[in-house]
Amino acid sequence: MKNQKVYEIITEQILEIMAQGIIPWKKPWSARGAHRNLVSGKQYRGVNVFLLSCSGFSSPWWLSFKQAKEKGGKVRKGEKGRQIVFWKPLIVKDTEVGTGKANDKKIFMLRYYTIFNLDQVDGIEAPQEPETLLLEPIAEAEKIVQEMPNAPEILEAAGDRACYYPSRDQVQMPFFQDFDDSEEYYSVLFHELGHSTGHENRLARKEVQGCSRFGSEDYSKEELVAEMTAAFLCGESGILPATVRNSVAYLQSWSAKLKKDPKMVVNAAAAAQRAADCILNREFSKQN
Repeated sequence: MKNQKVYEIITEQILEIMAQGIIPWKKPWSARGAHRNLVSGKQYRGVNVFLLSCSGFSSPWWLSFKQAKEKGGKVRKGEKGRQIVFWKPLIVKDTEVGTGKANDKKIFMLRYYTIFNLDQVDGIEAPQEPETLLLEPIAEAEKIVQEMPNAPEILEAAGDRACYYPSRDQVQMPFFQDFDDSEEYYSVLFHELGHSTGHENRLARKEVQGCSRFGSEDYSKEELVAEMTAAFLCGESGILPATVRNSVAYLQSWSAKLKKDPKMVVNAAAAAQRAADCILNREFSKQN
């Protein structure tokens, strides 16, 4: 029940953002400005990326009320924090059926806490970041595509159809020159590569393995995962998706689905993080 409460809290935040006409997983952010904790330096992952990217603050640094106090700072009166989630590992006793033998078993409980942006805190200076030479954004996007391990075949063809064929493990894309700009090309390609991670030789998501009917629950979940995966990869490569392809009606349909299943957005974000890690050849696990 505690997990369910956290799912509902986070989904409500996502719905509030969507009510403003914003699609959280299409919100642009740069890899250099990735949101992270001021004390640990760790980047936020999963659904937290979307929640913080839509916050409107210029600083990528975040910390809890306690952390701000410990560093000699003070959260300004009246400032509203943002709720983020994390998986807390717990060791419980698991009794084997038949033998009655008790073993330690690790489970993960979904928890949430509140953090504040450094822009909301007085008395703490932002860390000085070293100057780095950044590659051209499109060069970074192409690097992701070219270095994806165990990648599907990518074919270009005339027309406006972009899709992934699980049976052939093949991504079909319109010709590069047929797009209005290169950012949109990579945004669409990242979406289709997101679908490809569900192949049986990669992450084996059931929504990709089965034949999901258009508009069905499985279809909707997989589309959400692919959209979020594209957002992660656009952020990783430093490009801004040129257009938001989702219509108002599509946005409203997502709102209805998320209200019906509060777990959907959190689970989809976790699946998208695993998909992005798979494409980027990074270690990933069931918990993010």
